[in-house]
Amino acid sequence: MNTPKYKRVIIKLSGEALATANGSGIDYSKLSAVCDQIIEVKNLGVEVGIVIGGGNFWRGRQADSEMNRTTADHMGMLATIINALAVQDCLERKGVQVRVQTAITVTKVAEPYILRKAMRHLEKGRIVVFACGTGNPYFSTDTGAALRAAEVGANALLLAKNVDGVYDSDPKTNPAAVKFDTLTYMQVIAKGLKAMDTTAITMCMDNSIPIIAFDLNAENGIKRAVLGEKIGTYIGK
Repeated sequence: MNTPKYKRVIIKLSGEALATANGSGIDYSKLSAVCDQIIEVKNLGVEVGIVIGGGNFWRGRQADSEMNRTTADHMGMLATIINALAVQDCLERKGVQVRVQTAITVTKVAEPYILRKAMRHLEKGRIVVFACGTGNPYFSTDTGAALRAAEVGANALLLAKNVDGVYDSDPKTNPAAVKFDTLTYMQVIAKGLKAMDTTAITMCMDNSIPIIAFDLNAENGIKRAVLGEKIGTYIGK
């Protein structure tokens, strides 16, 4: 049965999910595989928005104390535009209509973010890729994803990660880490879990947007999440 549980979704992709083996740049085979999954979901009749990070090119925290935080975050926003254009190009080569919208103005390469235009694109079956997070320093792309999900009225936020859910500690460094199947928003906050930053979790909680955190590399992971199958960790009320 291929009946989607969610009609409109925001997919949060990390830049690292597209990175090469050394953690930087873009692995085009990974990019192509991700785009194939997204197209499959779109073909189910789901309206798809994508928020993308830029960690495969630049992370604000790389600068640490050596650079002004606002400058470092603006550099991170520019990195997300590189990834957004790569996703757009890949999807378009596969025959899908895509629009990139950016929270900072770079009209030579993308549309500025305008909610009503974004909604119209989604209604017409176009995929919209949102770059630059919220457009403000000190806010993560996780918060940007939660904000866009709230603004466009998404039924779910799909958190596509490099791990298969939310754990009580980092499974990469702790073999005994325990994975959660379900969590409430408040449990994530109270336990200090690193699924998303607290601002993003709170925004989803305030707007009753469920979050599904799952492994992007899982077979048909995005489709399974959209269909409401048990995958990864479900975060809700």
